[in-house]
Amino acid sequence: MKIAVASHNPVKLGAARRAFESCFAGAAVEIVPVAGESDVGAQPFSDEDTRHGAINRAHNAGENAPEASYWVGIEGGVDTFNGQLMTFAWMAVLGPDGRTGVARSLSLPLPPAVKQLVEEGLELGEANDRVFSTANSKQAGGAFGLLTGERFTREGVYTDALIIALLPFTNPVYLES
Repeated sequence: MKIAVASHNPVKLGAARRAFESCFAGAAVEIVPVAGESDVGAQPFSDEDTRHGAINRAHNAGENAPEASYWVGIEGGVDTFNGQLMTFAWMAVLGPDGRTGVARSLSLPLPPAVKQLVEEGLELGEANDRVFSTANSKQAGGAFGLLTGERFTREGVYTDALIIALLPFTNPVYLES
C-alpha cells in the first residue's frame, strides 16, 4: 500500500506511517513524501484556512503521485478563540474511490510570548524555537512536546487525528453508505 504524503517533514511522515499501520494491520505500508502545496498562507491563521490547506495538500499529492493508494495532506494552523491563540492541525486523506476523510487534532493553547511572535509575523515553529531556545522543533515534538514535557508530541497528536480521518476507509459503518 503506497501512501503519498504531501510533506518531507519526518514528523508528518512518521504520523502517516503509524496511522496507516494501525488502521491496516498486516499491510505493507510504503510512505512516499511528495510535493503538495497548501495554497494557503505559510502560517494559516484560521480553522477554515488550515482545513482547506490540508485538503489542498492531499489533492496536490494526488496529482504528483497518481499511482499511490491514498493521498495525505496535513496542515498545522493557529486561530484565536476568546483572545487565546490556539494551535491545531487538520488531516485530509483521499482514497482511490474519490472518498475523503478529514479530521482535526486537539487544540493547544499557546503562551503569550509565542502569541506575540506569531502575531508579529513569525511562523509558529520559528516562534516556538525562539521562546524555548530550540532549533527546528516542528520536525520534533513541536509546540505539543515543548509545552507538555513530551507527554504529547506533534507526531502523536497527528497520528491520532489521522486515524480518525481514516474512518471512512476503515469502519464498516462508513463503508456501507
